[in-house]
This record gives sequence, C-alpha cells and structure tokens, in this order.
Amino acid sequence: MPNSARPAVLLIGESEELTAAFRRLGVTVHTAPAGVAPVGAELRALVERHGVDHVVPLVEDVDIAGLESLEASGVDIVPSAKGCRLTVERDTLRTVAHDELGLPTTAYRFADTREEFRAAVEELGLPCIVKPARFSAEKGHRVLRAGDDVELAWQDRRVMVERFVDFDHELTMLAVRSVDPATGRLATWFCEPVGHAHRDGKLAEAWQPMDVNVSALENARSMTARIINSLGGRGLFAVEMFVAGEDVYFSAVTPRPHDSGAVTMCSQRFSQWDLHARAILGLPIDTTLISPGACAIVREPLDLARALAVPESDVRHYENFPSVALVTAETVEQARENAAQVAASTIG
Repeated sequence: MPNSARPAVLLIGESEELTAAFRRLGVTVHTAPAGVAPVGAELRALVERHGVDHVVPLVEDVDIAGLESLEASGVDIVPSAKGCRLTVERDTLRTVAHDELGLPTTAYRFADTREEFRAAVEELGLPCIVKPARFSAEKGHRVLRAGDDVELAWQDRRVMVERFVDFDHELTMLAVRSVDPATGRLATWFCEPVGHAHRDGKLAEAWQPMDVNVSALENARSMTARIINSLGGRGLFAVEMFVAGEDVYFSAVTPRPHDSGAVTMCSQRFSQWDLHARAILGLPIDTTLISPGACAIVREPLDLARALAVPESDVRHYENFPSVALVTAETVEQARENAAQVAASTIG
C-alpha cells in the first residue's frame, strides 16, 4: 500500500500551513473531501486509492473505528488511533488524565440535560466555565459569574461544567514526540512555553516565550510528557493548562497543531506545522526559539498598508479561517503590543 517512491499523506481536514510544510519536504499531500471523515469505508477507499503512508486527522469528527481498522492494516495514523479516540471527547480525556495518570485538574461535572446542568452549576458554584463535551475548533467556552442567568447558558447539548480556577495565566505547552536519530527511540522535545488569552470563548492572542516560574515549568513539562506518552504515536501535541503560582492544572490536549501555536510562525526556527510534519516523517527535530513573538487573531478585514507598517509585522490570510497577525520584537511585551496594533488596523 505505501508509495515507496515518494511519501504520501492524507489530511483529514484542511490546513494550508501543514500542506505547505509537507510539500517543502517532498511529500505528496492528499486531502479528504468534506463528509468523508465520519465514514470509515470511504476513508479506507481514499487511503487505498492514493496509497498513502500516513493519515493525519485535523478534525474531531472522524470515524475512530475506521482509523483503528486502518492502523491494524499497517497504515500510520497520526498520532495513533488511540490518541485520536482519547482526545475526541472531554469525558474520556479527563478520565485518562485525572483517574489514570493522576494529573491535577479542576473539579468538573458533565451534564446531558438542563436539570443535570443546573445541578452541576449549583454543586461547583459560581464562577464556573461551561464547555461543549466534544472538542471543536471554536471551543464555545463561557464563564458563568454571579448574577448571570444560568438557564440561558444551557447549550442544548452535552456539556462539561468546570470549577473556575483563580489562575495567574493560561499556558500551552507545545511538545514534539518523534524518533531521536541518536538513539533510534521515541523522545520528546519541548518548545518554549506559549501564553494565550481568550475573549468571548475564542482565542484572541498568543505569545512566546511565556514567563513561567521554574517549578511551574517543570510541572508543566512533566504533565505534558505523561499525557502525550499515554496518547502514543508521533507528532506535535498542544497541551493546555492553567497556572496558579507553582501549581499547574491540566485542561486539554490536542494531538496536532493548535491555534495558539500560530505564534511559532514568527518566533521559532520551525513552526508547529513544520515540526508536526518532521515528526511524522521521522526527521530531525529543532524547537529553537529565534525571537520573542506574538500573534493576534483577526476576524475583520485589515488595512494591510497600516497593518504592515508596524515594525517586524506580518499577516497571514486563509481561505476559511481568521487571519493571523504576527510580530517579533526585542521583548514579548513589545511584541504583544505591536500585534494588537496590527489587529486593530481594520478597514473602516
């Protein structure tokens, strides 16, 4: 089945950056059409037609049983069929993280009905965070505070209610799991920590490196290694956490490049997409930070002349996704300030 002349991958979902990263390495890239991912038989037909070596899911709505069947027949599933299964649903992931691995997490409850939701909010207290039980690109988080109408927060679907932690900051650890050329064994490389902030439940900005105290960073790296080793396979993983002093609380893990990792397009020698491609192909890994950087998510049309007049700035436009403002500077603080200036350079 594998194409011995030239490696080939099948992307389930779209990513211009990952497609470009693979093509720069001489890899043939195929993309599964919309609607194929949830149907195992159609997915297998695509794999056999193109003779791909690697199947790389970039979305959650995938036929996991189909992936497991493909993996059993010798097709490389990234990072692994098990990893994809564990990260699709929050309850499955929380069970592994909290119960099996003993990772610190905030208190949480799942609710399938309005009555269960009301009881979960009452038990955990306000403020609390409401999240869809199934992971999705637009996460739809909502913070419920005292005085908010709890009834209006019910989303008519299974949700997770999480106790609000009075944290210092949110943190994303980007880690690469691949083969170490020196030993021939699987190893883990860490990128410098990425800070990020959300507004109205959506990612607003990210920056690298994040200033994290030594003990918290050690805890974060240990937690990251444990969860990605449990998922297995190779690739780049994004582990989201809350940091409060030296305490670190696990929130979520994504077994692929993450929105907040967009900052690596300007801050690192190789972006998160380059690293994902290299790990999948078993190529050497380099997570070197070359400059403090920041990115801002832009959801309105930009006046490019004004935006790009900001020092050390760049903008990436995508067909079906928000634009990204990228800035480097001598300090993270300056990079964040300049990225916000780029993002504010909208038309009108």
